[in-house]
Amino acid sequence: MIRENKLYDELKIGDTASIKRVCTANDLYIFAHASGNVNPLHLPADDGEYRPEAIAPSMWVGALVSSVLGNILPGAGTLYKAQSFHFLNRVHVGDELTVAVTVREKAAADCVVLDTVITGRGGDRVAEGVAEVLAPTRKVRFDDDRVPEILIERHRHFDRLLKACDGLEPIATAVVAPEDKDSLGGALLAARHAIIRPVLVGSAKKIAAVGREIAADLLGIEIIDAEDHDAAAAAAVSLARTGKVGALMKGYLHTDELLHHVVKRDGGLRTNRRLSHAFVMDVPGLDHLLVVSDAAINIAPDLEAKVDITQSAIDVALALGVQKPKVGVLSAVETVNPKIPSTIDAAVLSKMAERGQIKGGIVDGPLAMDNAVDVAAAKTKGITSLVAGHADILIVPNLEAGNMLAKELSFVAHAEAAGLALGATVPIILTSRADGEKARLASCAVAALYGEWRTGGVARMSVVAEAAE
Repeated sequence: MIRENKLYDELKIGDTASIKRVCTANDLYIFAHASGNVNPLHLPADDGEYRPEAIAPSMWVGALVSSVLGNILPGAGTLYKAQSFHFLNRVHVGDELTVAVTVREKAAADCVVLDTVITGRGGDRVAEGVAEVLAPTRKVRFDDDRVPEILIERHRHFDRLLKACDGLEPIATAVVAPEDKDSLGGALLAARHAIIRPVLVGSAKKIAAVGREIAADLLGIEIIDAEDHDAAAAAAVSLARTGKVGALMKGYLHTDELLHHVVKRDGGLRTNRRLSHAFVMDVPGLDHLLVVSDAAINIAPDLEAKVDITQSAIDVALALGVQKPKVGVLSAVETVNPKIPSTIDAAVLSKMAERGQIKGGIVDGPLAMDNAVDVAAAKTKGITSLVAGHADILIVPNLEAGNMLAKELSFVAHAEAAGLALGATVPIILTSRADGEKARLASCAVAALYGEWRTGGVARMSVVAEAAE
């Protein structure tokens, strides 16, 4: 919006201006960074033991007055001399505020005195005070929308995943070769959060040594000794095959060593669906979880494999509470080009979904990355689609594309990624040594929620969300 300021001579006693502003969680995080005030009472992630919603710092509330003074009345060029406040009520995340200033007095030397009042939704006064400012000395017209956007790096979608596991029976999980600090620590962390009940399968000597190194208490945790990684993977798969565990978790061994036993025709965990991998990603700035598949197992999947990859990705999204997942099948362009095989696969997958051969989601493609996730990009290219700009799931052409996309989102866009192998009789948690604590927990949470959904057909996250409302 283009605004124009008012000079001292243009101001009149009784002139007034106001704005409305809703307090958001991001406002509080930004204020904490800018001010250095990290009082947990004011941080949404840490306020649970105090109140249901975080309390906005009073100086954040007061700072809203400066936006009226600096933008509207008197406007650009205004400088503070003094400001007093009397804070009458507290403001919480979600509260809508009205911030008003009124010219009370025109003093000498371009000084203006204004009454400042901040009220809440019900009209109750939150704060009141008096501002003394120096009015602008020259006329200015400016665009008040020229400040760069700020992206807050927080992973609230994974917080919802973990919350959805509250009250869920911990899923018995065979942790294969937890013989380093990251894999053993990650499994024990998930156990402390009551998401999994770990059964440690590997070298008992190495596991005990790592336990001592990280000062972990292994008392009461079942440990199955295995002479090497191959034997550990075989033993873990056997536990799953006989129903003693409901999930597998990769430890300090190569993914191929574990999956070799999973896909065995005799004694493995095969189903009639192709094994595939899905990253469930919490991307800062994106208002929903994003599933990327397949980035770790199928190197160059053909159309038949992509059908299974797509169906498994849809199933995960359904398990995480997405009512009708929107699937964007990616390629370099958004039109079918016979010279680009992935565009043909994408078009066929879309038609198969229309005919009910892929169930539970809305599938469209080919779509380029920009018009799969950005509404403006889709509109610019004239794409009319229920998926374009709103994709919950991205199906990549091959492993290279998927791996690069997932790592770009993780290391450039600061996303957290939970990894899961799908298509076996049990979910398989695939974590990386580069994963942080929240990503490890989220991987276990996705496995637990997916397992619960496969058993009962109900997405626990949807139930939790409805209960919260």
